[in-house]
Amino acid sequence: MDKCSFCGRERKDTNLLIAGVSGHICDSCIEQAHSILDEEFKKKSNFNVSDINLLKPTEIKEFLDQYVIGQNEAKKYLSVAVYNHYKRLTQKSNDEDVEIEKSNIILVGETGTGKTLLARTIARMLHIPFTIVDATVLTEAGYVGEDIESILTRLLQAADYNVEAAEKGIVFIDEIDKIARKSDNPSITRDVSGEGVQQGLLKLLEGSIVNVPPQGGRKHPDQKMIPVNTKNILFICGGAFDGIDRKIGQRLNTKVVGYMASKANDKIDHKNLLQYIAPQDLKSFGLIPEIIGRLPVLTYLQPLDRTILRQILTEPKNSIIKQYEKLFEMDNIKLVFEEDALEFIVDKAIEFKLGARGLRSICETIMIDKMFHSPTQKDKELVITLNYAKDKLEHTNMARLKAS
Repeated sequence: MDKCSFCGRERKDTNLLIAGVSGHICDSCIEQAHSILDEEFKKKSNFNVSDINLLKPTEIKEFLDQYVIGQNEAKKYLSVAVYNHYKRLTQKSNDEDVEIEKSNIILVGETGTGKTLLARTIARMLHIPFTIVDATVLTEAGYVGEDIESILTRLLQAADYNVEAAEKGIVFIDEIDKIARKSDNPSITRDVSGEGVQQGLLKLLEGSIVNVPPQGGRKHPDQKMIPVNTKNILFICGGAFDGIDRKIGQRLNTKVVGYMASKANDKIDHKNLLQYIAPQDLKSFGLIPEIIGRLPVLTYLQPLDRTILRQILTEPKNSIIKQYEKLFEMDNIKLVFEEDALEFIVDKAIEFKLGARGLRSICETIMIDKMFHSPTQKDKELVITLNYAKDKLEHTNMARLKAS
C-alpha cells in the first residue's frame, strides 16, 4: 500500500501523494519542508551594504527625472538624503571619530504635486527595503486604529522578515500633516490620533530598539515580538499641509515695518508661499517641536503650472497617456489623442485644482465608454478629439466640480 515515506500517512489520509524513485512524499511533508527551508535561508541571507551599487546624487536625480516632471528642489534634497543614507550605512563601526547622524526628511506640497510618486519612484530604484505607510490610520496605543509599531511591521514585510536588512531600510510616512495637533488649547480629552501619534513617532525617528509584532499588534496578541533597531532607518515624511501658506504669510507680514521692509515684502512671491516654509510654520500648523527637530531636512514641492501638467500628461516613462495607449495596444487598437484634446484635459485639471491626480480622473471620465466598448468592436484605430472629450465631460458629474 502506498504511503508517505516521511510521516507514514496512507494515500487515503492525504490530499496529494507524490511518488519518487524509491518512496513517496505527501503534501503536508512538502509544506513542512518548504517552511524549514525558508527559515534556513533567512538565517543565511546576510544583508551586505557593500554589495549595493552606490548611485551618486546626480544619478539618483537623473533616474527620478525619467518618471517625475519638475520638482528639482525636492529631487535634489531626496537624492542627497538617500545618497548620504547609503554612505552612512557603509561607515565602519570602529570609526569613532565622527558618527554620521541620519537626516530624516519632511516634504511639504499641495495635493497632486508628486510627493508619493517621488517616494514610489525611489522605491523602484533602491535595493534596500522600502515601504510607504499612511499616517491617517495611526492612533495612540490602546485606541481603535493601528499602533505606531505597525510602520515597522510593513518594513519587516518588505524585507521578507530579514531584521538586519529592515534595520537599514527607508520608510516613507505619507499624510504626516493629518496627525497635527488638533488645538493649541489643552483639553480634558486625549488627542489620540494627533499629538498622541506624534509622541509615539519620536522613538522611531530618533533611533531606538522597538519590539515589533510581525503580524500586526491587535489581531495576534500572543505572537512573539521582533526587536528592531531604528537607528539606521531613514524616515521620509510627506504631507499637503493644507492652509500652511496662511501661516507662512502671517509670519512674513509680521516683519513689514519701515520703507526697506516693505520693499523686501514686494519681492515675495505670494502665489507660491511654500518656498518660504520654515520649521516654525510646521509648529504653527500643529507639529510638536520634538518631532520637527527629528525631521531636520525640510523641503517643498512647487505647485504645478500649466506647462508642467502638460508634460506630466505625455512625457514621463509611465505617463497617463502612455498607460492608456498600452492598454488599448493589448487589444490591438492604436489610440491617438489629438493635441486639442490634450490641451483641454490640462485646462480642466487646472480648473478643478486637483493637481496631477486630477489628470487621471479627467482621462478616466473621457475614456470609460471607449474602454467598455472597444474590446468587442473591430476598430483598429481610435482617435480622441476635442469635441469627444468635451461631450464626455459635459455629460458626467465631474462638471459639477466647477461649482466646488
